[in-house]
Amino acid sequence: MLKLFFAAGACSLASHIALEEAGATYETERVDLSKGQQRSPEYLRVNPEGRVPALVTDRGVLTQSPAILAFIAQSFPEAGLAPLDDPFAFADMQAFNVWLTSHVHIAYAHVFRPARFGDEAAAEAMKVKALETLSESFARVAERLGDGRAWVHGGFTISDPYLYVFERWAGRVGVALPEAAQAHMRRLDARPATRRALQAEGLTPV
Repeated sequence: MLKLFFAAGACSLASHIALEEAGATYETERVDLSKGQQRSPEYLRVNPEGRVPALVTDRGVLTQSPAILAFIAQSFPEAGLAPLDDPFAFADMQAFNVWLTSHVHIAYAHVFRPARFGDEAAAEAMKVKALETLSESFARVAERLGDGRAWVHGGFTISDPYLYVFERWAGRVGVALPEAAQAHMRRLDARPATRRALQAEGLTPV
């Protein structure tokens, strides 16, 4: 039995949606970040990094969203969540997911938690630069979607719920999404798997 540790609306939402898309049988456990549960001894035994998501499998615990998403896609090939028969296309998908992790997510972290990266005097400057980075990043996403693509890689893949998480966050920091990204977010909102994951996390569509 798979078990997903998540925080409501966090990047773990992508894995939650992917599990629903896959039709997986799984359990969930919420980690309340506002109460510091990610630093509790109980959770640190699951994930010593003290972050979400964490996915418990029968072979051990997986962390990091791109790895968990790839595991879900490969474990449930019939769901068609990744181009498993095309090594280049699979690598291209993973490159996009790693870019979301290392570039987009990190930019948000500089806005939400600047103390991780510098002292108080530098916080405001980091936030300003991070917001510029996010605007540039979503412009790049819009270019990718701007050729009429409904989904990042043409067909629906694990990249789409992962991007959706960061599209949802844009309003929280005042970043205006290009229309192509807004349309992508609306398409994710409309999917039954997304609705089920949102309901389970106590969230609403955008």
